[in-house]
Amino acid sequence: MAPDFATVFARLAPHMAALDVFLREQIAAFEPEIRTMADYCIDTSGKRIRPALVFLSGWQADGSVQPDLVRVAAVVELVHLATLVHDDIMDEAELRRGRRTASREYGPEAAVLLGDALFSHALHLAAHFPTTSVCRAVADSTRKVCAGEIIQTLRRHTASVTRSDYQRVIDLKTAELFRVSCALGSELARFPAGFVKAAAAYGRQLGIAYQIYDDLADFFGHERKIGKTLGTDLVSGKLTLPLLTLLDRLPQEKGAALLAEIRGEQSPQLGYWLKHMEELDVFGTVAEAIGAELKVGEDALWPWSELPPTALLRQLGDVLRAQVEALRCP
Repeated sequence: MAPDFATVFARLAPHMAALDVFLREQIAAFEPEIRTMADYCIDTSGKRIRPALVFLSGWQADGSVQPDLVRVAAVVELVHLATLVHDDIMDEAELRRGRRTASREYGPEAAVLLGDALFSHALHLAAHFPTTSVCRAVADSTRKVCAGEIIQTLRRHTASVTRSDYQRVIDLKTAELFRVSCALGSELARFPAGFVKAAAAYGRQLGIAYQIYDDLADFFGHERKIGKTLGTDLVSGKLTLPLLTLLDRLPQEKGAALLAEIRGEQSPQLGYWLKHMEELDVFGTVAEAIGAELKVGEDALWPWSELPPTALLRQLGDVLRAQVEALRCP
C-alpha cells in the first residue's frame, strides 16, 4: 500500500507539536487588534508540507527535535500562509482548508494587509538566527515567490502563455519555497554541502510536481476531499498544464472557444471542458509530467542514500504519486 501523509508524518508528531507551540506563541507578537485574524490564518489543519521538508531534510538518526529547525519551519510556514491569503483574494476563493478564506472572513482589503503582516513576521523570525544566511535565503525566496505570483497575475486572461512560461511561474511561486525548506533544514542540521545541494534540488522538483498536481486537482478533485474551492484556474483565466495540454489536443474551433473563456470574453464552462479532458486523456499526460519531475529529484538524492533524511524525503514523492492516483479513482 502506498504511504499517505498521515503515515509519513506520524514520525514527525513531536516536531509538528513543537512547531504548533512555537507558532501559537507568535500570535502575541502581532498587535492586539489583529491577533484574532493572525490566529485564524495560523491554524493546524493544513498538511504543512514545507515544515515537514525542513524536518525531514535535517532528520537525525535519533529523530530528535532541533529548536533551530522548529524556528525555520515556522518561518517557511508563515511565508506560505501569507501567499495563500493573497492567492485566495486574487482567485476570489470561498474555501481554504475546509473553511472560509481570510478574504471572505475579513474582506479582501484587510486580508491583503494580513498577508503582508505574516510575510513581515516570517522575516523578523529569520533575522533572529545568529547567521545572516538564513534571513538572506528566506528573503530571496520570498521575493521569488512574490515574483512568481506577480508574473502569473499579469498573465491572467491572456492566451499567449507557453509551457515554458508555466514552468517558470511554478518554479518561482511554489518550488522555490520547497527548495529553500530542504536547503535550510539540511544546512542547519550540518549535513555535508553536497547533500544540502541535493536536498535543495529534490525540494525544487517536488515543488514543481506538487504544483502540477494541485493544478490537476483543480479540475479532477472534489471540494469535500481537497478542502478548497475548485475550478478557480479556468474562472480566473490561468493557463495551467491541464489547460495547456487540452488546448494542444482540441480542434481549432474548440480551442478558440476555450481561449475566449480564458480571456474572459465568454463565461467559463468547467463541466464542458472537463468532459473533453477526460475524452482526450489530459489526466494521463499531466500525471506523467508529475512522475517525470519526481524522478529528477529522486535521482539527485541517489548518491546520498546512506544519510538518514534520504529515504524519508523520497517517501514524500510516493505520497504525491498516491494522491495523483486518488484523483484518478475518486
